[in-house]
Amino acid sequence: MAKFFYTARDSAGKKITSYEESNNQDEVLSRLQSRGLIVLDITSEHDSQVISNMPQSAARARKFHSGVSDDDLVLFCRQLATLLGAGVTILKCLDIIAKQVSSRKLLNVLIQLQKNMEAGLSLHEAMAKHPVFPELWVNLVESGEASGNLAIVLNRLATYLERNAEFKKKIVSALIYPFILFFAGTGALLFLTLKIIPTFAELFKGFNLKLPFLTQILVNMSGFLSKYFIVILIGIVVTVFLFRKFINTKEGRRRYELFLLNLPMLGEFFRALAVEKFSSGMSTLIESGVPILYSLEITEHSVGNSLMAEAIRNIKDEVRNGKTLSAPMEASGFFEPMVVQMVGIGEEIGELSQMFKKINSFYQDYVETFLVRFTAMFEPVMLIFMGGVIGIMVVGMFLPIFQLTKIGGGS
Repeated sequence: MAKFFYTARDSAGKKITSYEESNNQDEVLSRLQSRGLIVLDITSEHDSQVISNMPQSAARARKFHSGVSDDDLVLFCRQLATLLGAGVTILKCLDIIAKQVSSRKLLNVLIQLQKNMEAGLSLHEAMAKHPVFPELWVNLVESGEASGNLAIVLNRLATYLERNAEFKKKIVSALIYPFILFFAGTGALLFLTLKIIPTFAELFKGFNLKLPFLTQILVNMSGFLSKYFIVILIGIVVTVFLFRKFINTKEGRRRYELFLLNLPMLGEFFRALAVEKFSSGMSTLIESGVPILYSLEITEHSVGNSLMAEAIRNIKDEVRNGKTLSAPMEASGFFEPMVVQMVGIGEEIGELSQMFKKINSFYQDYVETFLVRFTAMFEPVMLIFMGGVIGIMVVGMFLPIFQLTKIGGGS
């Protein structure tokens, strides 16, 4: 039996750090959960020794974090590809990477990979036991092991992951400013509504003055929000929660995606995102030697869009019945004629992976260009809108003051 050190919280939220002796981690997890504990982390005695045996300089240079980020996986894949390409054995590669990885969870996974491979499993079989590695990883590694080109396949996978990570960062960077502008504007409006307008309203009461129509509307709106702000906030939170539950259902997800694809202007953007992800996965899989049918099955589960997944499923069935890839793609109605024609040409000249790569490059450029234009358009529209709303509020608050000035001047 081995010792397993754990960190958990009880029903009162108190943090508990201790250890249990058991044969495996799953047994410890079940035992702790049966006591009503929320388990935050479990590390075996062997795992702790791996960490403690690392050079002190390396341990001081980095801190462990609990989760596994995209950057952790990209770095792991690139390191593994480089070490294998240099002729290092897989087990030695895993041992070297385990001494450098900064994710505690990934470290535990690497230790389990070593144990499983020492027990006789292949790398892809050992990876399949851990949800950290997507289906795309497992199948590409299996293809690399079968062909004897694991280092080459992992290099392609690392390039694919790096390209996708860079693409995601560009999207997030482009959307940060509009979100900041939106929330800053919303905060300013709430401050005016909940703090400034009530102050003016109390001031006007002292003059026993009949408020202008615009001012009265603003005062009433401010009073309503002040009185029911918590209720409105709870209502928004509940609505968001119910909406998230709805789109997590199969039918809810389908309707939500259909709504997004039918939005003016934005619909083409969301379609382009789906096609970009599909073409990226297909180019990497086919280039790595995975058969088309198997590639379609993998992308069906990893594309992240139920409508496209349904289209891929129908395409896969047609290809299985002997049709070319381009014909059912055209019949699906999801892909633009340009994509269908490029795939058809790729099939004819035997360069399907390269054609998918060109399609992916085109849609990445399209998405980036769209986001740049959207951001450039959003800023002035948001500023004009905020300026108009704040302007109306200011006018509404100063109208009674103008009335008082006239009354004072007349007397």
